[in-house]
Amino acid sequence: MKKIALFPGSFDPITVAHIDILKRALPLFDEVVVGIGLNNTKQGFISTAKKEEMLQLVFQHESKIKVATYEGLTVEYCKQIGAQYMIRGIRSASDFEYEKAISQMNQSMHPDIESVFIISRPGYSAISSTIVRDILRNGGDISQFVPKEIAGMLLDLK
Repeated sequence: MKKIALFPGSFDPITVAHIDILKRALPLFDEVVVGIGLNNTKQGFISTAKKEEMLQLVFQHESKIKVATYEGLTVEYCKQIGAQYMIRGIRSASDFEYEKAISQMNQSMHPDIESVFIISRPGYSAISSTIVRDILRNGGDISQFVPKEIAGMLLDLK
């Protein structure tokens, strides 16, 4: 049976920290779907179409990675695409507590879907999409925090 994992997120924008988590998870699975979760209650900085374009560009040479968008409960999307695993990055103790609670709720709904927590490397633990957006909006240099393939595209958005 093919091992499929979902790496869900808003990716607004994707950062080098996301890339690190994904690359470290990749050897564990046959296929990883990078799922852009759509949340109608949040106004994103980057349009969904642009996020999809950026992710396709970043992962164009990774045959095991697919990019998709979804709405609704992430655990339900896992069922829809046949993913038995959900990859979650952990930067801090508060991330762990939050992700643990979600994982336990997901287990109650779908016990056959496992959450896989990958701890961020120390050099990446402070990087978040929120901070990258703030740096970008204020004219700072984001090049060390985002994949080189999309840095120019992000500069065009500010």
